[in-house]
Amino acid sequence: MYKELLEPINDFLKCSTPDSWVEEARKPQNLSVILRDHLLCELKAAQSAVFLLKRYVLTEEGKQSVTQLIEPYENFAYKGIGNLATLKGKSNLSKCIQPEDGCDYGQDMIDKMVLLIREELHHFYQVLEIMEEQGLEYRPITASRYAKGMMQHVRTFEPAALIDKLIIGAFIEARSCERFAKLAPFLDEPIQKFYISLLRSEARHYQDYLALAEQIAGEDISERIEHFANVEAVLVTSSDNEFRFHSGVPNLMFDTPLNTYSQTT
Repeated sequence: MYKELLEPINDFLKCSTPDSWVEEARKPQNLSVILRDHLLCELKAAQSAVFLLKRYVLTEEGKQSVTQLIEPYENFAYKGIGNLATLKGKSNLSKCIQPEDGCDYGQDMIDKMVLLIREELHHFYQVLEIMEEQGLEYRPITASRYAKGMMQHVRTFEPAALIDKLIIGAFIEARSCERFAKLAPFLDEPIQKFYISLLRSEARHYQDYLALAEQIAGEDISERIEHFANVEAVLVTSSDNEFRFHSGVPNLMFDTPLNTYSQTT
């Protein structure tokens, strides 16, 4: 049913999620880890989009608007303030926020990132709903090495840094989409349906990030995409001593050095 939607995702990614990760993720005792990390991944996705808007395109008024939007979710995730009731309906953000003068790509980035932020925060709320239905307590969980491992490769000058961050965003969204599809068949029906429902938005987020990167670069970026495809593949297929939604091969089953592609430029 979703073969056509997943085909470009699978072509974009260098490798599939290892079966050993799926086997670990489907274990009932790991459901709490998966959902808690998924919850925080949704928040981090929204935070990343907020950062890009604030760093590159928004006026001061717009920066205040997106900061206020995300604050209740951050308070819940990191300070234990709030609950489902206080978060309900908080993901609304007007697309009327304006870019700074002279930013050619500003409005397009606002249109794409505002939609992404709203959807990621709504997904945050949905994951929290599922956790409560499953009787699972939310407790903060440490982040995986995944996003940080890719961010270490971001160039230090503009607009190259922005282009790299957008490419990384595309890979994170594409991998999330691929893992939702891989894991969904092994989960109980309510969570399975929820994960399948996320596929279209995650696929669109990956496309939006990539389109922005190509637009802002104004030139062929296939070399940078290939570089990050290699970096991402190593993170996904190498052994990982921490199990998370975006982690690598669990339980140190294999030992692929993390610097395998370090010389790629």
